[in-house]
Amino acid sequence: MRNRRAALAALAGAASLALTLTACGQNSEGGSEEDKKGAKGATIGIAMPTKSSERWIADGNNVVKDLESKGYKTKLVYGEDDPDQQVSQVENLITQGVKALIIAAIDNKSMNNVLQQAEEAGIPVISYDRLILGTENVDYYASFDNEKVGELQGTYIVEKLGLKDGGEKGPFNIELFAGSNDDNNTRYFFQGAMNVLKPYIDKKQLVVRSKQTELNQVTTLRWDGGTAQKRMDDILTSAYRSDRVDAVLSPYDGISIGILSSLKSDGYGAKNKPLPVVTGQDAEVASVKSIVADEQSMTVYKDTRELAKVASNMVDALLNDKKPEVNDEKTYDNGAKVVPAYLLEPVAVDKENYRETVVDSGYIKESDLK
Repeated sequence: MRNRRAALAALAGAASLALTLTACGQNSEGGSEEDKKGAKGATIGIAMPTKSSERWIADGNNVVKDLESKGYKTKLVYGEDDPDQQVSQVENLITQGVKALIIAAIDNKSMNNVLQQAEEAGIPVISYDRLILGTENVDYYASFDNEKVGELQGTYIVEKLGLKDGGEKGPFNIELFAGSNDDNNTRYFFQGAMNVLKPYIDKKQLVVRSKQTELNQVTTLRWDGGTAQKRMDDILTSAYRSDRVDAVLSPYDGISIGILSSLKSDGYGAKNKPLPVVTGQDAEVASVKSIVADEQSMTVYKDTRELAKVASNMVDALLNDKKPEVNDEKTYDNGAKVVPAYLLEPVAVDKENYRETVVDSGYIKESDLK
């Protein structure tokens, strides 16, 4: 099989040639009709992180649905948050002869050796939602504007505390949580939020009483809600004996639920001790229900149905010798190359707009929120 790096590098030139050939009755999409027929029906390997999150179950199902609608077969596997298991699964998919891989990595630095095997087999790789680091053997990246996610969370906190109105309001107490330290998205989410929050922290309008403000101090391994709950317990015990928490930056709904459990165990949610502003991400059913119940304050909605379409369109283009559509060719440097990306826009969701964003769009059924 030809080296896919050379094939990808030639796509731009091929596109130009195809325009010329179209006038002569040639196929403008690259390759013969027989080649394209061969691409349809090919099997695509899909590796997702875990079934413990409803978000990843939905992602897997949506990718399968979209690829199968295009005429492809699929093999979907879940690594259950075990990097070694996921690497073994991807290795098995390569051995089974899949024609492309879509991977949402558990550990973004664990894939180097197995993706070298994919390269040698001529199998293109789409990094899905989480950028795989340290290898040239990633062809494209499909995700959301991850820094924007953090900006939406930070902005929501600032607005709800009234800091955006100007003046010297505060000080308000805030605690910071971030995602897993082996997920590249974690730093983008945190950076986006801190771009908004840090000026207020510097002016002491926002005070982090735990003094845990650096990314390596606030990460939550595997995005685990139980881990976040324990850390929140420790923070409340050590830093909030006589003070109250006014806001918590949480990067993900599962973490938010853990934080809220800790806060409620400490008496927050009572009439004389209202819950702080608590952010989130992914618009999971449990958190949207929590928002409706005036517990979690907001989440960031990322329509994973659209992300699945982006990833499957990338695969379809690559297997038919086309150049996939991208809208960012500068931002996502994985340490070995800048990976061309297509980024979707996230949306802030709270009690005011949850129905029009996640219910009316069909992302969540109204009946699921009862």
